[in-house]
Amino acid sequence: MLDDFLFRALIGGLGVALIAGPFGSFVVWRRLAYFGDTLAHSALLGVAFGFLLEINLTFGTLIICQVLALLLFVSQKQRLLSGDTLLGILSHGALSLGLVALAFMEDVRVDLVAYLFGDILAIGTADLGWIFGGGGLALVGLIILWKPLLAITVHEDLAQVEGIAVDRINWTFLALIALTVAVMMKVVGLLLVTSLLIIPAATARRFAGNPEMMAVAASLIGCIAVGGGLIGSFYWDTPAGPSIVVAACLIFIASLLLPKRVG
Repeated sequence: MLDDFLFRALIGGLGVALIAGPFGSFVVWRRLAYFGDTLAHSALLGVAFGFLLEINLTFGTLIICQVLALLLFVSQKQRLLSGDTLLGILSHGALSLGLVALAFMEDVRVDLVAYLFGDILAIGTADLGWIFGGGGLALVGLIILWKPLLAITVHEDLAQVEGIAVDRINWTFLALIALTVAVMMKVVGLLLVTSLLIIPAATARRFAGNPEMMAVAASLIGCIAVGGGLIGSFYWDTPAGPSIVVAACLIFIASLLLPKRVG
């Protein structure tokens, strides 16, 4: 029988994989990988914010991720800087500001490695509540937005002509991604969060016949990666979060050896 901490890690990891699959599909379709990375980097600033206000660290991370998502949404309207340049500034600026803020908190001791690369084996009951509560809420929101968001992804101008509130849908989607990143950070860490969004979805894209099939396949591939990563971590005493990402990479590489679905 699995030890309690391994069982919680498995359940939490599977929950994150199920949530990340559909979101990762849209991230891949809309080429938002760098956006997800920027949100993930801002998570450390959220940790510092949580310590400063003495609130739940996941809640603090959620607040900062939502603020940054709003800032990124508004900044997309400006023409002073290109999108990738602005994302680079915000990404590294938020990460560095979080590190500096934590350095000023002399009475706070933070395991940076756990936040950077994840500490899935330390998942507790409260963390499972955040993953399935917050992540489940994000997934329900994505299901509600699925059709209009898919229309915007295919052709934004045409979707606007058809009466879809493009700005509102886009902002809501970014807010849901921010919520997803906040609950995923505990599992794979802020530096690896984007990989669990992208790699399973990129793998599923080669074989899926329609968007819904790709989202489901990405979730299943993510679950396999979580299981394989935890098994490898247990037997070879490797860090669990990175092991999950390595397992996802191996699945992706193996998929390249199979014939791609035509059509």
